[in-house]
Amino acid sequence: MDKIKDRQKLVLAALVVAAFLMFVILVIAEVRQGGRGEHPNKWGAENGDDTGHDIDNSGETVVLPDYITVDLLPINEYSRPGEPTDEITGIVIHYVGNPNTSAQANRNYFAGLAKSGATSASSNFIVGLEGEVIECVPLGEIAYASNNRNHDTISIECCHPDEGGKFNDATYASLIKLCRFLVDLYDLGPEDIIRHYDVTGKLCPVYYVENEDAWHKLVEDIFNYIPDTEGAVS
Repeated sequence: MDKIKDRQKLVLAALVVAAFLMFVILVIAEVRQGGRGEHPNKWGAENGDDTGHDIDNSGETVVLPDYITVDLLPINEYSRPGEPTDEITGIVIHYVGNPNTSAQANRNYFAGLAKSGATSASSNFIVGLEGEVIECVPLGEIAYASNNRNHDTISIECCHPDEGGKFNDATYASLIKLCRFLVDLYDLGPEDIIRHYDVTGKLCPVYYVENEDAWHKLVEDIFNYIPDTEGAVS
């Protein structure tokens, strides 16, 4: 009889331990799921919306210019981790590396990484061949574009018509306008506008790495641009 009671106690103890372990597993799974769904950052809510309002790294609401289309990536571990940036100290300019592809196609590629897990990549903005600008990751959130500068820079990917990587007139004009908006927003100087190349040595954006004069002209054009009144901090 005593042996039966001892076995019953052991079985009961085992069931209690199993139930506890199951509870722990469920809690961990819920936390992980939350990281991929609801916004986990300091604001406690989804940042960015289709009304063109972002929350920057300081917690202030930024009203985006009307020419920016907001089409945010889903929060996921491969392209939009939902992590807040540090203080923004620069803008990193990239080229997409896929000639004659649209801004929307590149945005959709970043979104697809949430399921494929093929790599980690994204950007805050993409400037298209017709001058369209898509916001993929809101201001105040890290994008996976600029390696060890992801935490303190805004990244801009630019589409290009051919392998040479030179931006066409429409892309160039929108890039200048977007950069000037960001320069004014974050009080940046010419030295704060950099290429992916300046971070890692990668030939990106390739035309503006191989043609230094064109790069210096691009930076000059940003600071010579007279901005309109679109976009503000409220």
